[in-house]
Amino acid sequence: MVSRTYTVAFEGVEARTVEVQCAVTPGLPSFSIVGLPDKAVSEARDRVRAALSALSIALPSKRLTINLSPADMPKEGSHFDLPIALALLAALGILPDDAVEGVTSLGELSLDGALVPVIGALPAALAAAEEGRSLVCPEASGAEAAWVDAAQVIAPSSLLHAIQHLTGQMPLPPAQAGEVRAESGGRDLRDVKGQERAKRALEIAAAGRHHMIMIGTPGSGKSMLAARMPSILPPLSASEALETSMIHSLSGLIEEGGISRLRPFREPHHTASMAAIVGGGRSAKPGEISLAHNGVLFMDEFPEFPRAVLETLRQPIETGEVVVSRANAHVRYPCRFLLIAAANPCKCGYLFDPARACARVPMCGEDYLGRISGPLMDRFDLRLDVPAVSLGDLDLPASGATSAEIAANVARARAAQATRFSEVSEMHLNADAEGALLEEIAAPDAEGRAFLLKAADKFGLTARGYHRILRVARTIADLDGAADVRKAHIAEAVSFRVGGVAGS
Repeated sequence: MVSRTYTVAFEGVEARTVEVQCAVTPGLPSFSIVGLPDKAVSEARDRVRAALSALSIALPSKRLTINLSPADMPKEGSHFDLPIALALLAALGILPDDAVEGVTSLGELSLDGALVPVIGALPAALAAAEEGRSLVCPEASGAEAAWVDAAQVIAPSSLLHAIQHLTGQMPLPPAQAGEVRAESGGRDLRDVKGQERAKRALEIAAAGRHHMIMIGTPGSGKSMLAARMPSILPPLSASEALETSMIHSLSGLIEEGGISRLRPFREPHHTASMAAIVGGGRSAKPGEISLAHNGVLFMDEFPEFPRAVLETLRQPIETGEVVVSRANAHVRYPCRFLLIAAANPCKCGYLFDPARACARVPMCGEDYLGRISGPLMDRFDLRLDVPAVSLGDLDLPASGATSAEIAANVARARAAQATRFSEVSEMHLNADAEGALLEEIAAPDAEGRAFLLKAADKFGLTARGYHRILRVARTIADLDGAADVRKAHIAEAVSFRVGGVAGS
């Protein structure tokens, strides 16, 4: 007789259903797990044996075989412990077959039978809902999984409580979803003294999700400006929050089952590896660009990142997704993020200060910024110099709009874009627009078109640069509440494209 229950194996953000089969047959006593298990899955037999022993359940002196089907799909992780234990208990007649066949389960077992939380409860609940089953997971993972309304989530704290629920001795109530955390960005853009042009660039970048690079001397406020970007971004929509939380669930970043409405802000160090930025490693895990999905990726000291890492950003920036290819896995992750890069103008950082610059000026600046390839630099919609703030400006009172006021402008601009792209599934913001649709929505007036053509000829703009100026101009018009793109909008977009060191 073969008993069956179900669990999941993760491939990117997708949870694929795995059938866990258990057969108890005559023969030499053994306990084997087949179906391409990794080391953590193979070790489940020892954890399951100890957990059952803690419940005074002795395994028979027979041949116990666990098969994880489909057998040609790799199985990784400790979350297979609970489904293996349930299938085994059903094969021994302790649990009813129909009870274990109607659930998808995941969870790690400690040696005393307690259930340890695991990653991936949210995508596992989605997979269970699609199959019409309930989900059984550790108590600490229940609040996260319960966000999927379509699936009943049962969250026992131990294997004993799971047995009591499935046998009807002590049914457990369904788990309740965690709290929605709608915390604010915290830091206010008004705290930054001066840098009004940089603040304007941040507003435009936030409104249309336009990638941005800031170049300035050390201490000019680049990192301070970037850190305030979350305070002017609108909160995640329900679908965006769920999509982002699925990625964070696979990385174990969801705390106490709560889903945050604040957009992600990731700031990896420049020593991060390619696998850390793009995704990969032994299990092809999501990288920083995917963890920043629907949010912001801030890369400080941009030229200091390895050249290979920087070049891998080019395709994800364009497509909004990344495929992590390994010998045993080809995993696709979404990565629709807003990239903000910051850099010094040269290695020493004082290219334009004769009193502090090194002896290699201006070659040091060319060499340093030359680490950013032309094709990658071409993907930045907004490029600006961030000059040092004078000490006199620091003594002045705070000025300019607050983050809340700028956020209101950004929200209005994004609402206009949502209406504009409501019937185009693959486009959400102006940064996504392309082709004939871009020409239609961002067509400038006669003066604006003449100005743009003259600028394109003078500065040698590429076709990508030309279209990115149109996108930025459309966003500026949205911030102004204008239906049409005019010369003033084109001029401001061009100034952010070709001005200063960043545009050279």
